[in-house]
Amino acid sequence: MLFARQDAWRPERAGLPRLRALLGRDWERYLELTHPQVRGRFAASRVLLKFAAAAALGVPPESVEIGYGLTGRPFLRGYDGVHVSLSHTDGLLLVGLAADGAIGVDAEPAERVLYGPGLDRHLCTPFELDRVEALPLAERNPAVLRLWTLKEAYSKALGLGLRFRFTDFGFTPDRAPRAVLRPDGTPAPVGRWAFRTWSLGDRYTVAVAVEDAGFGRTVDTAAGTALDPGIVDAVTAALGEREPADERETAAADGW
Repeated sequence: MLFARQDAWRPERAGLPRLRALLGRDWERYLELTHPQVRGRFAASRVLLKFAAAAALGVPPESVEIGYGLTGRPFLRGYDGVHVSLSHTDGLLLVGLAADGAIGVDAEPAERVLYGPGLDRHLCTPFELDRVEALPLAERNPAVLRLWTLKEAYSKALGLGLRFRFTDFGFTPDRAPRAVLRPDGTPAPVGRWAFRTWSLGDRYTVAVAVEDAGFGRTVDTAAGTALDPGIVDAVTAALGEREPADERETAAADGW
């Protein structure tokens, strides 16, 4: 994981040709955004993700291409061995990369107030609400913030976003929950996951959810290792099919 302040990460200052090369297929989407702050955040988050992925893969950032699933979840085209996640809030950019399985990250300003009436309808399970209400008053909002960011991170990792109702699953409201819980607080059988929340400079609450897909830890994330073999085979086959045609064109040009 890595983070950056948006005001210190301004890729548009490199000039439009450089920014266009970095954004790649996101360039048209960037031009469609009319609000300057939204455009700047969009460009900064995508370029930061590309530089992070490029460092992990050992390739130039311009060669990294971001794709999006049906729910908007980003992925690296061609690199099935590296999973990514993005979050941004109040000038903070957050990027997560994982080679073990799916990853989700989320961040919220530490001053955001979420504790209050209606938690049981929108955010907390009965088990979570009981645990939060048992805390001293000063600790309740930070605990709810941890739950919110962790649920966001987990739902992002699943590719569901807000389509996954936050009252249908839960966690313990501490900084290092160990499992996904049912609404009554019993463990839910969802596979192997690792979770963590923490404070970033006392200004933000940050959370990450990482899946262990069961294939062991991938240490080598070089492009040659992380490239999807199916894509490599398809490209190789396509090139092989074109060679005879190229040879025929050359022969015709030479009068054979």
